[in-house]
Amino acid sequence: MISRKSSLALAASFTLALSACEKNLDAINSNPNNATQGNPAYILTGAERSNISRLFDVPINQDGGELIVQHWAKVQYTDEDRYAFRPGSYQSIWDGFYANGLQDFSELVRQGQVSNNPNLQAVGMIMRTYFFSVLTDTYGDVPYSEALQLASNVLTPKYDAQQDIYTGMIAELKTASTLIQTSGAEVGGDAIYGGDMAKWQRFANSLRLRLAMRIIDANPTLARTTVTEILNGTTPLISSNADNAQFAFINSPANTNPIYTNRLTRDDHRVSRTITSRLSRLNDPRLPIYADPAQCAAPASTGPDSTGLYRGIPNGLTNANVALLGPLCSSSKVGSYFLAADAPGVLMTYAEVLFFKAEAIARGLITGNAGTEYQNAIRASMAQYEVPAADVTAYLAQPGVAYNSANYKQSIGDQKWIALFGQGVEAWSEWRRLDYPQLRVAASAVGAAGGKIPVRFNYPANEQTTNAASRAAAVARQGADAITTKLWWDRL
Repeated sequence: MISRKSSLALAASFTLALSACEKNLDAINSNPNNATQGNPAYILTGAERSNISRLFDVPINQDGGELIVQHWAKVQYTDEDRYAFRPGSYQSIWDGFYANGLQDFSELVRQGQVSNNPNLQAVGMIMRTYFFSVLTDTYGDVPYSEALQLASNVLTPKYDAQQDIYTGMIAELKTASTLIQTSGAEVGGDAIYGGDMAKWQRFANSLRLRLAMRIIDANPTLARTTVTEILNGTTPLISSNADNAQFAFINSPANTNPIYTNRLTRDDHRVSRTITSRLSRLNDPRLPIYADPAQCAAPASTGPDSTGLYRGIPNGLTNANVALLGPLCSSSKVGSYFLAADAPGVLMTYAEVLFFKAEAIARGLITGNAGTEYQNAIRASMAQYEVPAADVTAYLAQPGVAYNSANYKQSIGDQKWIALFGQGVEAWSEWRRLDYPQLRVAASAVGAAGGKIPVRFNYPANEQTTNAASRAAAVARQGADAITTKLWWDRL
């Protein structure tokens, strides 16, 4: 079994080759002087690294989900914090996942099939599904069934309805879990689980649980059937923080966490006052982990700040209004934990699985004690950051944290929003689904989104010229290509 750190150290030596592979795999494979196909270990390491980096990079995470869901805010170049997203961001997200990562994961599926390595095939399927879920939860209807077929000259793939995409993704994850042989062929180059196929199987089932719960209000029949099957007590799931699906970034030039890389030249973000105020009111021990103390005093004219040394800033300020807050050092940067070069790129956690279990009980899908699982989920989130047990117990004893069975969406939604700090895309999706916490529209953003918080991204402009008919069909089915058009699963 190859360790995660060893995989990345090995991959660093092949960064340029991997980049070329991502951009033009077919061209490389057609060169008679090269091997007929890429080494799957190198492809896997490169695909994991590049796509998880993209997931936590500026367009979709730092200037996307993190701002929309009010975990972060901006103190410079604040357009995105006012929902005025740059067209280039829509394009870079779309092109990045479709042109590079999804192609690589599909190549791993193909190699697994032809080499009779079902474990490699399964890993490719799981990761391909993960990033298809990111795309559809960002845009809505997207190319799925006809995507990634350039070799077959499918140049204008149709946009599948989101409900069909979800049906396909849930089925593919079930197939992937079934394919896995925990003592079977090795999967090299894996920087997520180090080739541990038992953990990959737990991740596949847990991700299928996430997708089933995502559609619980839109397709209750498929969701209920899937959830009850997965939570039957025998299906392996992520069962501790040791099973968390996360990419092991390392402190090397080619493989650092993208937030760290961004901070080498930029200082545009701060923690949102929405979350620092909430954590302060709840005496949440994660506050000094999520936020760093302000490095200088705020001007007296700004009035008292209930968060004390941890001074978040309001979302949606104009550049001029930010200047009124005082020097940049008077507000809290995102916590050092998340800015480290080797901060993990988290895809899914034990806490998330427990929150889903609590919700499934609350909805009557399975039996159990929803309040107990809710508390277990909070404990798991705290354990990610090594919060002392006594602090966790004190936190759970507070009335403001107690589980409210009369409004399980509020209890679970509020605490899941806190637990998903740093996972901007997933936090945004769960906020849209559960409608908690009840966030206010960013301060100066009323005009950009019609007085609403964005619930999707616009399709990239290039699609209007390169795949106009397919895009038009999706817009006619889904609704206006606007950041306020709800996705199919966002029903309430």
